[in-house]
Amino acid sequence: MKRIAATALALGCLAATSAWAALKPGDTAPVFTARAALDGKEFAFSMADALKKGPVVLYFFPKAFTTGCTAEAHEFAEAADQFKALGATLIGMSGDDIGTLQKFSTQACSGKFPVAADPDLKVIKAYDSALIRIGSMGYADRISYVIAPDGKIAYAFSDRSPDKHVENTMAAVRRLQKK
Repeated sequence: MKRIAATALALGCLAATSAWAALKPGDTAPVFTARAALDGKEFAFSMADALKKGPVVLYFFPKAFTTGCTAEAHEFAEAADQFKALGATLIGMSGDDIGTLQKFSTQACSGKFPVAADPDLKVIKAYDSALIRIGSMGYADRISYVIAPDGKIAYAFSDRSPDKHVENTMAAVRRLQKK
């Protein structure tokens, strides 16, 4: 009981603070491969391969099937075709295991875009997007990046509220396409 209360208190305190993306525009985006799921099917996502096709919208979220993360996934799913029309690859990432994300990719993402598993937080830490680790569970902060095909961060947005991530990354992709 004490552990649950301590976890709730820690997460509550973190939610009350501001979040800031540590990687800034112009920084080189870490290249990675990760186990991912699209519409329930597992595959290997390669950042290097995705960048060959155009910009990548990589968004980190704390935990699948929580209220904010599910709402954010629904919003990204609704905008997935627009991102695709702009030539952008969309992918979400969390510290959840691949089994959880296989379900999340169908239920919350509507099979519209993949979500990648990073239970060891290696990629999350490389993008300076780690929020907290409690016991064996690790959580990403809510940060969205737009990565240009040259591998540089074109845009970073950090806000624990899921409300503006889709709108802001879409605008950043449009600006990038105009260049």
